[in-house]
Parts: sequence; C-alpha cells; structure tokens
Amino acid sequence: MNTNLDTALGLGASNRWWVKGINLIVCALVVLVFAGPLLAIIVGAFSDARDPSRLSLLPSGPTLENWTAALDRGVLLYLGNSLTVVGIGLLLQMAVSVLAAYALARKKFRGAGIVLLLILATMMLPEEILAIPLAVVLSDLPVLHLNLTDTLAGMIVPIVAWGFAIIVMTEFMKEVPRELEEAARIDGAGEFRIFWSVVLPTVTPALGVIGVFGFTMIWDQYLLPLLVASDAKTYTLPLALSSLRADPEVGMGIVLVAAALAMLPSIIAFLAFQRSFMRGISAGAIKG
Repeated sequence: MNTNLDTALGLGASNRWWVKGINLIVCALVVLVFAGPLLAIIVGAFSDARDPSRLSLLPSGPTLENWTAALDRGVLLYLGNSLTVVGIGLLLQMAVSVLAAYALARKKFRGAGIVLLLILATMMLPEEILAIPLAVVLSDLPVLHLNLTDTLAGMIVPIVAWGFAIIVMTEFMKEVPRELEEAARIDGAGEFRIFWSVVLPTVTPALGVIGVFGFTMIWDQYLLPLLVASDAKTYTLPLALSSLRADPEVGMGIVLVAAALAMLPSIIAFLAFQRSFMRGISAGAIKG
C-alpha cells in the first residue's frame, strides 16, 4: 500500500531533499490534524489555564488541581459506571453474537432467512425512533415487571444483542469448512465441543472486530443513559461530561479531565484488540 501511494504521489520515489521536506510536512500536518485535539485535551487537563480559548498543545503552569477538583465532583464514580456497563455489556454482547451466529451460519432451520432479515431491520432504525418505546419497556420489563430505570442494568439489557456484531460473526462462520465439523463429529465430538474447539478458534479475528466496534458503540452511548438515568449516581461518563459542560460553576479544566478519562479507555481497547482487529478487517476485505 505504501509503495503504491508513494508511486502515485511521486514523493517516495525521489531522494531529493525538497521532496523529503514536503513528505515530512504532509505527515506532520496529518498527525497534527488527527492527534492534535487529543494532545490538547491531555495537556489542558494538566494546565492551570482557566480560559477555554487558551487551550493549546503546550502546557502552561502544570498542575494537578484539575484532577483534584474532578475527583471531588465524582468523576471516578461516573468512570466506574461506564466501565461496569461496557465490561458486562460487551461480554454478554459477544456471547450472544457468537451463539446466534453459530445457529444462523452452521444450522439449517425453517425461518432462518426471516430471522436474519429481522436482525438486519434492527440496524435500519435510528435510535431516536426507538427511544420512547425503549423507555416504556425499561420502566416495566415484560413478563418480569421490573423497573430498570436509574439502574446500570437498564443500560446493559438493550445492548446485549447488536445486529451488526451478529451479522459480522455469521458471515465469518459461514466460511468455516464443513469438513472440519464433520471430521470432529466422526471423532465423537459433541455439539458444544465442535463449537468451542473447532468453529470458534477459526473466527478469532472476527472476535477482535466485534470487540473493538462493540466497545466503541457501548462506550459512546449517550441517548440510552439519558433515557435510563435520572439520578446522578447512575450517570455514565459521556452523560456526566455533558452535565459538567453545562454547569457554569465547573471550570474547563475539570471538563478536560473528564474528557481525557473518557478518551483513554477507547485507545487502550483498540491497542489491546489491534492485531485481531486488523486481521479481521483484512480477512473481511479479501472475502468481500
């Protein structure tokens, strides 16, 4: 890819000093555009600048006062709520996606096409349309008659099943050769053993893909916590960030601390799943 890009731009093929200079400037601009806002948030969280217009890439008056004030505002509680929702929610979401995909991809049953169509249909509806019905359901859960408002469970239940993750896993599992499954069955393996030891290990790149996308989807949730949480004790970090931003008594430094805490887990999750994520994307591109 780099070779083609260099050849197309005519930059990498030359050893002239001015070509290398242009190449360096272009790369620096790209890094500045994409990484600049992230660096400015981190620098601002450790600076004593009280004027939002003075946000810069260079620290001025390094201090930990913003962090102390943010802790007093309960930012760690919001961070803990977000980590609880994303940890339990992502684990359940991946489990449901893998099991549903196994049934859709490896088993033949009447109505499988309709089930797949219904899963696709859930991806076509905007969250705003589902907001009011979802709020009604969460306030009186069918059959169980439980009220999940103002609870973290109310933010976890709706995200347990995600159409995108199920579709991705289904397409990957369809590519697993049936000969492997039949050979394991001849050796006496049961259904769970075939799923766990034969099918699942061959789709680990897809787990990285749905893991990264699922983490980002859950971590960035704003509308769902807004529907469920009315008590500040159940706020997640994105919702608390909005609340802090609207409070005139809260300084910009505290908002930047909350923004930095909201940003770091996504970066860590991507780095943790990076290898599987890239392998999954590459495999999907080759198949597509």
